[in-house]
Amino acid sequence: MFSKILIANRGEIALRIIRTCKVMGIPTVAVYSMADEDSLHVRFADEAVCIGPPAGRESYLNIPRIIAAAEITGADAIHPGYGFLAENAEFSEICRESGIKFIGPSPDMINRMGNKSLAKSTVREAEVPTVPGSDGVVKDLAHAQQVLETMDVPVIIKASAGGGGKGMRIVRDRADFEKQFRMAKAEAESAFNNGDLYIEKYIEKPRHVELQVLGDQHGTVVHLGERDCSIQRRHQKLIEESPSPAVSPELRQRMGDAAVSAAKSIRYEGAGTIEFLLDANNDFYFMEMNTRIQVEHPVTEAVTGVDLIREQIRAAAGEKLPENGFPLPEGHAIECRINAEDPAHDFRPSPGRIETWHQPSGLGVRVDSHAYQGYMIPPYYDSMIAKLIAYGATRDEAIDRMQQALEEFVIEGVATTIPFHKRVMRHTKFREGDFDTHFLETFE
Repeated sequence: MFSKILIANRGEIALRIIRTCKVMGIPTVAVYSMADEDSLHVRFADEAVCIGPPAGRESYLNIPRIIAAAEITGADAIHPGYGFLAENAEFSEICRESGIKFIGPSPDMINRMGNKSLAKSTVREAEVPTVPGSDGVVKDLAHAQQVLETMDVPVIIKASAGGGGKGMRIVRDRADFEKQFRMAKAEAESAFNNGDLYIEKYIEKPRHVELQVLGDQHGTVVHLGERDCSIQRRHQKLIEESPSPAVSPELRQRMGDAAVSAAKSIRYEGAGTIEFLLDANNDFYFMEMNTRIQVEHPVTEAVTGVDLIREQIRAAAGEKLPENGFPLPEGHAIECRINAEDPAHDFRPSPGRIETWHQPSGLGVRVDSHAYQGYMIPPYYDSMIAKLIAYGATRDEAIDRMQQALEEFVIEGVATTIPFHKRVMRHTKFREGDFDTHFLETFE
């Protein structure tokens, strides 16, 4: 086991990793920017190193400074959390070259699954269902138009290196294809410095269902059930739950088998997520793999009782997954992302000082947060300030507990998404489980 772990991240995920490390008896090192000097992850880690100015590129994305912090503190492993460098193959490689264990997959695994077109061809070889479309990246506009001729509209153009909805365009009219292709390419080049695009059939009104997988260094891969992440705004998840109200036991078995096959195809190590689109006919298609811990991992922890951060660390240390597997999921869990955003004004960011902070508690309620009364929310990073998780024996009970918890969650001084989440929990369609990724287009 590792003698000391540096957490190359900030906010609630840094705190989350520190908690597990303390339970495991592993000392921790926090890194922080000048904007995060008063952050709780700095206070609760055993050691802390300032790595630069507020801007992420000069601090949390500055690989040389993070490696230097690990070396001067004697950390023999780095946990990247999510975001920032978590899916950066170069960072994983530099850790290896520096004799520091990257708690996550190898550079090759990240590269193979980080490039969406390559990931699609990789899992197709493992007989995992994929969305019909181009065979990898299209060479240019002429090639893209040739692919379009073999398909029915609507189609979707996607950036191969994409994420967060950038470099993505839906085409319903063939006459509009060239314009949308050029716009997607320009956006992809601007956002990712990579203009590669591929084309897929556009699945109407899908659900976004993902499978949590764990792999060790000995070739074993298991899944811990699914999460439904269909409540989204502009391709950004807002609410997640486990299990999905749309997935039957038989479908769960098929999706789980496909997820394990996809991860085994690259001998995956650590925690990862296989993301699928599920259509109205219960046909599912591989969308992408996230080679890291997910923001929404607590809902899986709630229904399984498994500490996913602990299993990441154990896998990175070379330990085997439990011989008897993990407990089958029980009950139901829902997570609401509490963002410092104003839903009354198109969810615009709301940085500033938290004047009042009262978080909920009680049976089946969990709050993961780095915020507190008097905390100054910086404008430089993601706007999420808390994750509120409610667990119940049934989905109805989980929703009821979430409603009560949202009522108890008092944050003043900045606008938050709490009012928005209250509305969703009361919505008839949500309570009935009758929704897809377009739910908020009519809800708003």
